[in-house]
Amino acid sequence: MAASVSLGIGSLVWLEDPDVAWIDGEVMEVNGEEIKVFCTSGKTVVVKASNVYPKDAEAPPCGVDDMTRLAYLHEPGVLHNLRSRYDINEIYTYTGNILIAVNPFIKLPHLYDNHMMAQYKGAAFGELSPHPFAVADVAYRLMINDGISQSILVSGESGAGKTESTKLLMRYLAYMGGRAAAEGRSVEQQVLESNPVLEAFGNAKTVRNNNSSRFGKFVEIQFDQRGKISGAAIRTYLLERSRVCQVSDPERNYHCFYMLCAAPPEDVQRYKLGNPRTFHYLNQSNCYELDGIDDCKEYIATRSAMDVVGISSEEQDAIFRVVAAVLHLGNIEFAKGKEIDSSVPKDEKSWFHLRTSAELLMCDVKALEDSLCKRVIVTRDETITKWLDPESAVVSRDALAKVVYSRLFDWLVDKINSSIGQDPDSKVLIGVLDIYGFESFKTNSFEQFCINLTNEKLQQHFNQHVFKMEQEEYTKEEINWSYIEFIDNKDVLDLIEKKPGGIIALLDEACMFPRSTHETFAQKLYQTFKNHKRFSKPKLSRSDFTICHYAGDVTYQTELFLDKNKDYVIAEHQALLGASKCSFVSCLFPPSSEESSKSSKFSSIGSRFKQQLQSLLETLSSSEPHYIRCVKPNNLLKPAIFENKNVLQQLRCGGVMEAIRISCAGYPTRKPFFEFVDRFGILAPDVLYGSTDEVTACKRLLEKVGLQGYQIGKTKVFLRAGQMAELDARRTEILGRSASIIQRKIRSYMARRSFVVLRLSAIRIQSVCRGQLAREVYGGLRKEASCLRIQRDLRMHLARKAYKELCCSAVSIQAGMRGMAARTELRFRRQTRAAIFIQSHCRKYLAHLNYTKLKKAALTTQCAWRGKVARRELRKLKMAARETGALQAAKNKLEKQVEELTWRLQLEKRMRADMEEAKTQENGQLQSALQEMQLQFKETKAMLMKEREAAKKAAEQVPVIQEVPVMDHAMLDKLAVENEKLKAKVSSLEKKIDETEKKYEETNKLSEERLKQALEAESKIVQLKTTMQRLEEKISDMESENQILRQQTLLNSPVKRMAEHPPTPATMRLENGHYVNEEEPQIATPVKKFGTESDSKFRRSLLDRQHENVDALINCVMNDVGFSQGKPVAAFTIYKCLLHWKSFEAEKTSVFDRLVQMIGSAIENQDNNEHMAYWLSNISTLLFLLQRSLKASGAAGATPHRKPPPPTSLFERMAMGFRSSPSAKLAAVSLDVVRQVEAKYPALLFKQQLTAYLEKIYGIIRDNLKKELASLLSLCIQAPRTSKGSVLRSGRSFGKDSPSNHWQSIIECLSALLSTLKENFVPPILVQKIFTQTFSFINVQLFNSLLLRRECCTFSNGEYVKAGLAELEQWCCQAKEEYAGSAWDELKHIRQAVGFLVIHQKYRISYDEITNDLCPILSVQQLYRICTLYWDDNYNTRSVSPDVISSMRVLMTEDSNNAVSSSFLLDDNSSIPFSVDDLSNTLQEKDFTNVKPAAKLLENPAFQFLHDSG
Repeated sequence: MAASVSLGIGSLVWLEDPDVAWIDGEVMEVNGEEIKVFCTSGKTVVVKASNVYPKDAEAPPCGVDDMTRLAYLHEPGVLHNLRSRYDINEIYTYTGNILIAVNPFIKLPHLYDNHMMAQYKGAAFGELSPHPFAVADVAYRLMINDGISQSILVSGESGAGKTESTKLLMRYLAYMGGRAAAEGRSVEQQVLESNPVLEAFGNAKTVRNNNSSRFGKFVEIQFDQRGKISGAAIRTYLLERSRVCQVSDPERNYHCFYMLCAAPPEDVQRYKLGNPRTFHYLNQSNCYELDGIDDCKEYIATRSAMDVVGISSEEQDAIFRVVAAVLHLGNIEFAKGKEIDSSVPKDEKSWFHLRTSAELLMCDVKALEDSLCKRVIVTRDETITKWLDPESAVVSRDALAKVVYSRLFDWLVDKINSSIGQDPDSKVLIGVLDIYGFESFKTNSFEQFCINLTNEKLQQHFNQHVFKMEQEEYTKEEINWSYIEFIDNKDVLDLIEKKPGGIIALLDEACMFPRSTHETFAQKLYQTFKNHKRFSKPKLSRSDFTICHYAGDVTYQTELFLDKNKDYVIAEHQALLGASKCSFVSCLFPPSSEESSKSSKFSSIGSRFKQQLQSLLETLSSSEPHYIRCVKPNNLLKPAIFENKNVLQQLRCGGVMEAIRISCAGYPTRKPFFEFVDRFGILAPDVLYGSTDEVTACKRLLEKVGLQGYQIGKTKVFLRAGQMAELDARRTEILGRSASIIQRKIRSYMARRSFVVLRLSAIRIQSVCRGQLAREVYGGLRKEASCLRIQRDLRMHLARKAYKELCCSAVSIQAGMRGMAARTELRFRRQTRAAIFIQSHCRKYLAHLNYTKLKKAALTTQCAWRGKVARRELRKLKMAARETGALQAAKNKLEKQVEELTWRLQLEKRMRADMEEAKTQENGQLQSALQEMQLQFKETKAMLMKEREAAKKAAEQVPVIQEVPVMDHAMLDKLAVENEKLKAKVSSLEKKIDETEKKYEETNKLSEERLKQALEAESKIVQLKTTMQRLEEKISDMESENQILRQQTLLNSPVKRMAEHPPTPATMRLENGHYVNEEEPQIATPVKKFGTESDSKFRRSLLDRQHENVDALINCVMNDVGFSQGKPVAAFTIYKCLLHWKSFEAEKTSVFDRLVQMIGSAIENQDNNEHMAYWLSNISTLLFLLQRSLKASGAAGATPHRKPPPPTSLFERMAMGFRSSPSAKLAAVSLDVVRQVEAKYPALLFKQQLTAYLEKIYGIIRDNLKKELASLLSLCIQAPRTSKGSVLRSGRSFGKDSPSNHWQSIIECLSALLSTLKENFVPPILVQKIFTQTFSFINVQLFNSLLLRRECCTFSNGEYVKAGLAELEQWCCQAKEEYAGSAWDELKHIRQAVGFLVIHQKYRISYDEITNDLCPILSVQQLYRICTLYWDDNYNTRSVSPDVISSMRVLMTEDSNNAVSSSFLLDDNSSIPFSVDDLSNTLQEKDFTNVKPAAKLLENPAFQFLHDSG
């Protein structure tokens, strides 16, 4: 492949190395056909150009998921890709649709949990990272969609992990199609639980594996038409029977032998066992124990697994007796007997084991001895008994042990199959084949021959499948593939199994001749196949032969071929065990009619195995195959060790290299158009300008470079072997020339930059010097100017200071003079105002006093008269109450009278309160006025005294002149008279006030006595009412008993007509929602019962009205009645109606059931978010109102004092209403919207149902949004990948949709739902929770996609997702915290992951910086996954350093050892994140004060109460 490739200096190549198989290096020199290569190991090698392979310099450092995407598909490329992925714990890799699994030898639980299975469910093959779940999902989908059975072939050598891969496949199939069985265990559980049993009896330690399956297993999982598992069956192939008798060091025999020897002491004693070193079949090897395995615990676990599978304790005991018998048989040794060529047990020890074997098998000791030491030959005339020599007796003993053990194993498989159960009606199945891989040891016997035959047949099937896949790929891409040759291994299969000249046929022929030996068989093979190209004879051996298999040459030793090929049952053994007293042993050897005519029946293991293999291939051919190739990276069975030569040999044995060879025969290199243009567009840049599409660009590019033999498909470019290397060589040459040009430009740029810097430095020095000189001159000028300014400012300051002092003095003098004049004027004005004020208040007091006297007298008279009338009515009521028989007739009249009386008493209370308040106010006013008058009087008196003294002083100073009278005596007398009159009036007023106070106290006492009497009468009436209710309950109980007796009478005499019996009481419903009987009595006494036909008609009319009211309510709220004051009208109307009807307090009602049915029918259309939001708003509001109103009976919120019975009549409700004052009623108007009631069971149940509907509608809206966003999110995470390469250099885009449109669509979805929720006034807390969980879903989807898709974990994708997250952040800011809440914080995982992707120079970041600064929220597993998957598709920068990767790997190993969950995927939380209390705390009762009920109901007369409440 590489011979035609021209390699240049600097090319990267692979060359063979004896130590590590393949090593990479760089071409240093080319001399014709010889090239000098500098290897990465440090040595320089000269090799031929035909012996090297090109290396892809642009291959991702962490490898590719699918190796068909490798630029160079050859051995070193495949090996390097597997190693690169293994180093980062990526153990799965695709090769087309073939999965290669490399055993990590450590637990990786994060790869196999339920989250991972959910991710692969329904995902397209190759969309996510390689995984066995993907293979199982493809098989399941094909089976469901096409109705074709599927098969999954798991192969690999011992220790490669075939069994674990099979378990994973079955786990996923159980996840997809599991269905619980009637017994409580599903079919897949039973299949998985059978593994411990089969492993105990069919697995053993080999050189390469401690738990190697020594048989092939094909598990058929059957499915019904719905895709559910309906049955299963296990088929086994070629149990290695020779291991029972022959074990090579350091291997072990089957596990069950060691388990039984390590069993509890009572079991060991029962089976007479001991240390395994004492048994011949076990001590042929020095290995008796396995590291980390406790055989005693394994024994107990195996017995538990048998219980689970359905094996009874008696059958278990029989099984282990047979196993113990096999061990004892191996310890029987033989010696020569008395007769010639005879044999007998050698010693007492041998006799002990013989007797023990007979005891365990429940057969005769003598018969067992004869079957081992003698042989019966049946002829036509007589029966001849022949003695066997000791060697033949040992062969007979081993044959018995092998046949017993093989029959036991077959019985176990049949028992497991019968326990699991098969579905005869199943049309499709998925088969999982777990079979041994190709084996090639130093010593290869008959078992290796059969195993390698199996692998040759499977390889032929595999080659056909690979070639078929190649054909399908070429056909899908519509390219010509008719000239491609198919590589086949039919010649090897003919060599082995062809009749009559194949190796198996010659072996059967040799086994039928008694005197044939392995040497004669070998000579026959040499003569027959001496000219066969696949067969050869080793030079130094006389009986060995070599076959050239697809995986390499294998030399077989024929010494034991004949013995191991014989599969006959000795007649003596058959008769002996068939006659066993143990039914279990006898059923292992059923009688056969053919065996009576012959001493033994010969059959060939090779022929039988060939038939089984043919049957298996027929099953596989009838199904669609899928392949998993398991690889063991090292023989030490330790993690983190990758042995190149060992892995390469396994890839050859597994047929992977054969598949690559088939691919190389056609078009091994396949590149999508955009990748091809992106990589090789540099070869011909001119063809890219003006190109209309990528296909045309690729064609013109290939024509330009002159390449021949390629093919252009529909989506890819197909290149022949070597063409990719040729294109890369040309590309490397162009890149080299471009690098020279870039270097030249860079050097020129650096020289010019140095010159510019030097020139700028000189200019800067000059400017600095000039600046210093200028600053010195400028400093001198500044000092001179400063001196002049200081002198000027000082003179100015002194002048200003003198002026300010003079000015302040003048202002102070003026202010003093003006203040004195103002105070004099103010004093005069105050005196005048005080005199006027005293006069006005005195006149007002006299007028008000007169009015108060008249008002009090009138009120006193009215109270006395009304008290007299009330006492008269009370006496009448007491007389009527004593007459119990007439109570019902006077009920309505009494209610009206008491109502009027109570109203009058309340009116008197109000008047008394008003009088007291008026009196208090008047007294206060009078006292204040009196005090003011006294103060004014004192001030006036003091002023008069001062004036008199001033007058006296003035008179004394003035000279004596003629006296002139200045006093007006008439005025003084008049004032004195008026003063006396005023005093008299004041004294008379005081007397009247005292009299009025006495009368008021008397009236107050009289009113209190009358009020007490009225309250006593009211309490007596309540007691009478309670007594009447008890009598009514007793009468209703008597009526119910009578009704039961009547029904019993009806049942006892069914022949009588129903008309002869009294009608059963019909249940009806009153206005408050209660159910009552038509014949329920009203108020009754033990003597007389009230209840007439008119009452029954009245109740029927109430029932009909209630039906109509409920129907009207439901018909109204079923429609969208809108909102009022931002609150839903429907919820408010329902609440007010239920509150008015007192449905919350009813013991039994159907109103709630009808409302629940109405809500359930209203939300049937779950796709309409607007409709759902309307009902979410209504139900949340109604639930809030119920939460605030309802309280259970006897709740802690009840008042501490004892309350009377709840009002049930108009009389009692009116009586309770009048007990509260008018002021309290006015204060409670706003709180009357929500009123607490003691709820009964129906109301509490209704509240729970509303809560369930609230959670359901919330979940529907949230899930609808998630469904709408799911498809957009998948487009968002894949947008850069799908759009890359779609834009050529002309700038024209071939993509229809811009990637930013996906994020814009998400924003539009979020905005549309937010607008809908706002329009329907959904409580903000619910809106917050919806968007918080939605953003959490976005975080989970984007983050999981980032971790599962390597092509998404790129630099460009990080930039794109970061831009989308910025749009989401902007949306959160616009929505505000009221509605967005903490939604933005839910994106913390994807934000930190994207932040890491877009950061530059990752290789410089330490692990502490990543975990503490960049990504503190991410786990070690998640960081490791991102770091290993990252690749820069823009700038080709490196990921984090290897030291950081190794640190993460160490921490992951510690977490795995500590059994800490290491799942790196996030889980979406779909729970309900709020409670009713949370909702109740966000709303307030006052918000409902101005809410208006439904306008349609206000027109209905029956809903007039809504007017009052509204």
